[in-house]
Amino acid sequence: MTERRAHLRATSDAYDAVVALYADLARSWLDGVPLDRSVIAAFADLARAGGGPVAELGCGPGYVTAHLRDLGLDVFGVDLSPGMVDFARAAHPGLRFRIGSMDALDLADGALGGIVSWYSVIHAPPAELPAYFAEFRRVLAPGGNLLLAFFEAEGGPVTAFDHKVTTAYRWPVDDLAELAREAGFTEIGRMLREPGSEERFRRGHLLMRAEDPRTGERTRA
Repeated sequence: MTERRAHLRATSDAYDAVVALYADLARSWLDGVPLDRSVIAAFADLARAGGGPVAELGCGPGYVTAHLRDLGLDVFGVDLSPGMVDFARAAHPGLRFRIGSMDALDLADGALGGIVSWYSVIHAPPAELPAYFAEFRRVLAPGGNLLLAFFEAEGGPVTAFDHKVTTAYRWPVDDLAELAREAGFTEIGRMLREPGSEERFRRGHLLMRAEDPRTGERTRA
């Protein structure tokens, strides 16, 4: 087994082991973060205008997928953890969920109008993250939108930390934005918020649009 595949298997196993606990903790999380909900709402407005299906990649128990559905999007979820997918299917029987890896999606080029990656690339080793962004760009149609949520480094470099499930990384927002730009995305906006009373780290959010590969320019929705 390659090092990359071993890492994916370890991440999947770690989430499989905490499905019920994780789902319970995440159930009402969006209720207490109005700034985060506003970013999701802005993404939904852009995605509705652009058309095409939306994928939540790294969907976990499916709560954000369901929230996107409630905002009027044609959305489905993808997660590496079979246990999380099983939970999401049972909790949200009207939605579609599938097992898959974000860096090797079973989707055609340009198949999506939008992607939400809600704290789902945080476990990717830093050297592998460009491959994730390249895959996001491959499956997004020109003009499609990407919303990325992550733990922000607060002035420091890329830093590993002891996430409650498995090792994760905090990223400087400018570094992540640059990786996305190199993969073919144009930044639309960003939002940083300070940690809440039960959070350890600043939260970062990047909203980006896929450029047209023929021109190197972004396509308006």
